[in-house]
Amino acid sequence: MTKHKTLAFFIPHRGCPHQCSFCDQRTISGTVQAPTPEEVTQTCQAMLERSGPLESAEIAFFGGSFTAVEPAYQIALLEAAQPFLGEDMFSGIRISTRPDAVDSAVLERLERYHVTAVELGAQSMCDRVLYQNERGHDAQAVRKASAMLRERGFSLGLQQMVGLYGSTLQDEYDTLEQLLACQPETLRIYPTAVLEGTKLAAYYFRGGYPQLSQEEVLDYCADALCRCHHAGVRVIRLGLHDTPSLREHLLAGYFHPAYGELAESRLYLRQLKAAAADCGKPELFVETAPRTMSKVLGQHGCNRKVLAEQGVSLHVRENAAVAAGTILAEQQVYEIFSERNQR
Repeated sequence: MTKHKTLAFFIPHRGCPHQCSFCDQRTISGTVQAPTPEEVTQTCQAMLERSGPLESAEIAFFGGSFTAVEPAYQIALLEAAQPFLGEDMFSGIRISTRPDAVDSAVLERLERYHVTAVELGAQSMCDRVLYQNERGHDAQAVRKASAMLRERGFSLGLQQMVGLYGSTLQDEYDTLEQLLACQPETLRIYPTAVLEGTKLAAYYFRGGYPQLSQEEVLDYCADALCRCHHAGVRVIRLGLHDTPSLREHLLAGYFHPAYGELAESRLYLRQLKAAAADCGKPELFVETAPRTMSKVLGQHGCNRKVLAEQGVSLHVRENAAVAAGTILAEQQVYEIFSERNQR
């Protein structure tokens, strides 16, 4: 999973004409008030003073469907960011918005203010799931907006929510393939969280949600990482950011503060099982790249426990000669992003 550096400003639910089943932007972002232009200026200036010259960092306006916000407010925020763009400063501006809030006039405005990347909250590419979760748009809106953005030279990012109300496991795999067909440069994957006060919470209390198990969602996310790797699409986030507000209002769902690491650890487990089967011995000696030990062993040693239940004792050590994303066992290299590692 790719690290992506942004200075993010959250605009909680401002401009969005819908209240989706899962949505509580204030809780997700930990933000109650939308930023003012003055706050954008002060925060950007403070980061430059603190960090010095920057490389490949972006100013980002997330949440609230940025292009659906009243144009005067959009322009005020974008103007506040302009002095901080350029060499040794921020490389561009990234925004997130709804697929049905993109048109020619919107794109002209974004170009004028040096927006370089646009992320669309697709969430699902199944029209039934979109309708059940009251998204207010269909899958074709995602395809249309994606094509418009790519034609105008914007870096396209897409977002998927896994485990939405009414979504089956096959819907998730189908959504991933349709999102990749839109040719994004980046993807964010958010396993769904049930928050107090949302429509999804009502479904949860009535016993109608969740419908996918924790294991199904984790295995899907591991597969998605592998599939995106081979498609050349960078996964820049897997799982919601951990905030005190999120913890306070979380009821259920598929949240973990390090979900991306859980998914990568699952990929390592699959290769550990393959190595154990190939070796056919009661002890498995594995070498891994520096700073990957925790992923190989799994959270609280869960991967080691799985192998122990199969009668295999796992021994791991780090070796700088081993490439990231691989393990070495009995002189054989096992790649976690191997296409054979997808279920």
